[in-house]
Amino acid sequence: MPPKLHLTHPSLEEKASLKLFKGIALFTPGGDLVYCIDPTKRSQWHLHLCATLQELLDLPEPPHFLVPCYTATIDRWLDPYTQQVKVSAEAYAPVLRYQPLLNAIFETDSLVWQPISQTLGSCDPLVLATYRSRFPQLWEEHDLVIGVNSPGSRQFLRPTATQPEVEPLILSEPEAQGYVLRLFVSGYSAATERILQELYQLLERSLAYPYTLKVIDIYKHPEQAEADQVSATPTLVRVWPRPVRKIVGNLEDATKILQILGATQY
Repeated sequence: MPPKLHLTHPSLEEKASLKLFKGIALFTPGGDLVYCIDPTKRSQWHLHLCATLQELLDLPEPPHFLVPCYTATIDRWLDPYTQQVKVSAEAYAPVLRYQPLLNAIFETDSLVWQPISQTLGSCDPLVLATYRSRFPQLWEEHDLVIGVNSPGSRQFLRPTATQPEVEPLILSEPEAQGYVLRLFVSGYSAATERILQELYQLLERSLAYPYTLKVIDIYKHPEQAEADQVSATPTLVRVWPRPVRKIVGNLEDATKILQILGATQY
């Protein structure tokens, strides 16, 4: 009789050291992302992620219709027979183009994500488009990349100039929303570079919470300028937290910038 195999289950500490977890990412049609990394591999995460989007974007109800079409899942587990770490990463067609971002947040290097076959009609663009009038925020771009550690607790990620992937920042106050900013410019020049450098220095020095600053050239993206009702440059737009606020023209007054951003309220 062959010897019996004794299968062991790693502890949470062992899972952390081996990076064993289940990850779920939920995108919006506009490109925002909420996700979780869970070494305990609990269920119901799709519901928590939908609830997070509802809260962040002030939706009338959780956008359950995004599941499964706008989701990606990854599972890293330890094969009990070979003691080797196995990885399964799958994504639906609408989010396959976000593979670099998925690899950044889940720290999976250049992993190739496998497409998930869709059943007929499950992700019909015409059907999904029927939700647009009721959930217009989901079709807008808010530059959100948010990790949900547990219901009510979030981790914000901020792109940096030297690290184009993401840099995790843990917030001590779960209710803090961070900042989402857009700087509209008319082409790139020495003046634009100076404004951007001074603005970065001000934000790094003065903001106590994470921020995302996206620079938009109105000549290349006039549709974005129209969507944000920008008619002059430079214009700094605070997209988040709500309500939207703007500074047009002079961006040299640091006190005025911080007042309009509402930084002193946090």
